[in-house]
Amino acid sequence: MAIMAVSTSLMAQSVQQVAAPQLVMSEAVVDTMLVAPTDSTNERYVYLLHADETRYNRAINSEAQILVGDVVFRHDSMYMYCDSALFYEASNSLDAYGNVRMNQGDTLFLYGDRLHYNGDEMLAKVRENVVMIDKAMTLTTDSLNYDRTINLGYYFNWGTVEDTLNVLTSEWGEYDTQTNDAVFNYEVTLTHPNFVLTSDTLRYNTKTQVATIVGPSNINSARNHIYSTLGRYNTATEQAFLLNRSVLTNDDKRLVGDSIYYDRNGGYGEAFNHVEMDDFSGKTRLTGDYTYYNELSDSAFATRRAVAIDYSQGDSMFIHGDTLRLLSRFPDTDSVYRIVQAYRKVRIYREDVQAVCDSLVFNSLDSCMTMYFDPVIWNGSQQVLGEVIRVYLNDSTVEWAHVENQALIVEQVDTNKFNQIAGRDVKTYFVNGNIDRSDITGNVMVVYYYTEEGDSVAFGMNTTECSYLTAYMKNRQVDKLYIREQSNGVFYPITQIPPGKDKLSNFAWLNKLRPLSKYDIMVWRGKSEEQKLKVATRREVPLPSLKGLIDKE
Repeated sequence: MAIMAVSTSLMAQSVQQVAAPQLVMSEAVVDTMLVAPTDSTNERYVYLLHADETRYNRAINSEAQILVGDVVFRHDSMYMYCDSALFYEASNSLDAYGNVRMNQGDTLFLYGDRLHYNGDEMLAKVRENVVMIDKAMTLTTDSLNYDRTINLGYYFNWGTVEDTLNVLTSEWGEYDTQTNDAVFNYEVTLTHPNFVLTSDTLRYNTKTQVATIVGPSNINSARNHIYSTLGRYNTATEQAFLLNRSVLTNDDKRLVGDSIYYDRNGGYGEAFNHVEMDDFSGKTRLTGDYTYYNELSDSAFATRRAVAIDYSQGDSMFIHGDTLRLLSRFPDTDSVYRIVQAYRKVRIYREDVQAVCDSLVFNSLDSCMTMYFDPVIWNGSQQVLGEVIRVYLNDSTVEWAHVENQALIVEQVDTNKFNQIAGRDVKTYFVNGNIDRSDITGNVMVVYYYTEEGDSVAFGMNTTECSYLTAYMKNRQVDKLYIREQSNGVFYPITQIPPGKDKLSNFAWLNKLRPLSKYDIMVWRGKSEEQKLKVATRREVPLPSLKGLIDKE
């Protein structure tokens, strides 16, 4: 027999019976016996190490040995304890009842009210008030099967896994005691001190405390919300790497990308490839193949085909640059203003306005967009350029613009004829998105073609030099010029214009640089060297010195 009884204390016919409710029997049909010790070195078999009472009841079950009181079994390295048991020698299995406990080494412990164990299959089925403890992990459920051949425990009627940081619940789950990997299915919830993750399928390692997302999942916290169908979330460091167009939402902002790296403690996220970042309150969108977002400072930047889109008005404005930055400033607790910065090869497109420059800054505090280094703006048939152009907006509609130094306004009359106004400083005012008038000051020079009313054919040209001029527009064309001070002007009939007089010295028609669509902003066409403005260097004014006054004293 493959049964060893280490200790028995039986007295035939006079022993008081002790048994679990399932094992209550008539004493008249009970046989008692003392089992002799046998060799227990064969690891295939389940061995009985101890029982206070050992009986057979052939009337109830001729194949089972009935064990009562402090029952102990061993199967290789696994020890099993219970109050009472039915032991099936022929099938190398047992049923245990009451205070069931299994332990393997000093790390794995399994508790329950009932156990069926098959030694040949090395499969334990534990039922009711089940608790599995493996190092710092505790699993609780009502039904658990533990397969010792693959070191895997699994439940199928709701269970909870808890470690030092997280609590995970699901309808179905499994846990590998060798790798510390757990798999959860159906109504999965991971509760962390700082967030709650819900999913239909989740993998989790209790040692690394890394959750692997393999199905639609939501992570909610006081700070933000994350949606992902594939990725990893390290719950210990609160760092995540998310794939499959995951979504990070923070208040009124949303970040989407083919992949996202997110650091909750650092308060920032990085998105890669086909990135979209929306600011719903500001009605702006930032796109690119790389975007960095800091949720603590409410700032972001994008590069690699970066585009900023303003859709606060009927017509969206598209801005492209090598790098785009969005910054937030908080002058006090009740207000915030935003700064948009674009660096290198900036191109702008909206149906009514197009522009290019090297760099751009927009500040919502004064609603001013400033363009630096060879900026050019087009509105209809008109082109404006200068060293620096500042555009002031009212609810994203252009209100007025200020061109500083080497200002030039060009309007195309026909293929080879251009109205031109040059000056040191230009202030242009808009009505309903169209230029209404321009005030030009400082060394003003004008080339202007005259046409009959209702006729587009020019009959003469005027050249004028003055110090101040106002140009009034109508239907996006120069309607009339008003010169307030003394000027020198010459009128030429259209057939008698001297060579070279039809162009100012700084004339440039840069229509080839003009963005033609929201897609065309991605194609950079820069000025040639001769077309670039030569910014005048200004001699520094010497600061006053106090040396002479000190010497006199």
